[in-house]
Amino acid sequence: MNSETLTYRLTVNGVDHSVEGAWLGESLLYVLRERLRLSGAKNACEQGECGSCSVMVDGALLCSCLVLGAAAVGSDITTVEAIATTDPYAESGAPLSTVQQAFIDAGAVQCGFCTPGLIMAVHDLLDRLPDPNDLEIREAISGNLCRCTGYGRIFEAIRIAAVVRNRPRGEGAA
Repeated sequence: MNSETLTYRLTVNGVDHSVEGAWLGESLLYVLRERLRLSGAKNACEQGECGSCSVMVDGALLCSCLVLGAAAVGSDITTVEAIATTDPYAESGAPLSTVQQAFIDAGAVQCGFCTPGLIMAVHDLLDRLPDPNDLEIREAISGNLCRCTGYGRIFEAIRIAAVVRNRPRGEGAA
């Protein structure tokens, strides 16, 4: 194994970070969790099968376990830690995004391990399709494995978030 290390910079959640002493083969997931101490993306399968490590890279939803950290240089990376601050539908100063709040309201969080990846996938879905049907919801979250919920409450959370996002600005909760 090559023991050479390198230093590079990543833009994560709008902040420029120096990644020092990195091995070229480190995944973006490893860099986020271990080097930058952003623990929202979860390390589960390391094969892109479960969605627990989902992040946005240049606006595309990706499994960070499948992306080399060094390959993300020059990209804009958004993790679940910043999703509330990037949600234009959230109330000003709200600590949670519309999707995060909907997950709480619907009781869609159990053990919570899959939740960060699901939150990222649902934001991506609702940004692309503001009023998705059941098939579109199933397709959007098909890359996310949840072993606790049975997905019923997750579907309900997605529907709640879609309603909130589609509500005219200035209208409070009904």
